[in-house]
Amino acid sequence: MGRDERGQVTAFMAVFVVALLAVAGLVVDGGYTLAAKRRAINEAEGAARAGAQALLPASLRQGRAIPDPARAAAAAHGYLAETGHVGTVDITGDRVLVTVSFEQPMLILGIGGIGKVTVTGRGEARGVRGVVRPETAP
Repeated sequence: MGRDERGQVTAFMAVFVVALLAVAGLVVDGGYTLAAKRRAINEAEGAARAGAQALLPASLRQGRAIPDPARAAAAAHGYLAETGHVGTVDITGDRVLVTVSFEQPMLILGIGGIGKVTVTGRGEARGVRGVVRPETAP
């Protein structure tokens, strides 16, 4: 090896290690971000279901299942409080819509300056009346 070729392997290895860390960061942090997105969706759907179960008694007597806005919002926020996250609750007619957002820290890409990513999940639930009339056994 001649004198003018010294140090070329070191430069190649430096570029290779940076590229390898970037790919590892995309794989690892991307996986954590996808899992956090699924967790946000699950929490939003669970909170929406909790809210949709807080029904107005008068609506049940009428054969419908309409959520009580105050109790439904309290139930949804209570569910989210147990998860440690906050969200917004919107009650329209018989639907309870919940949106949850939180930050997911980056483990490897944080070294490169990408510290956190915000993930958002949305869930919707409706109250339905299950039994209209009792069935008779054969």
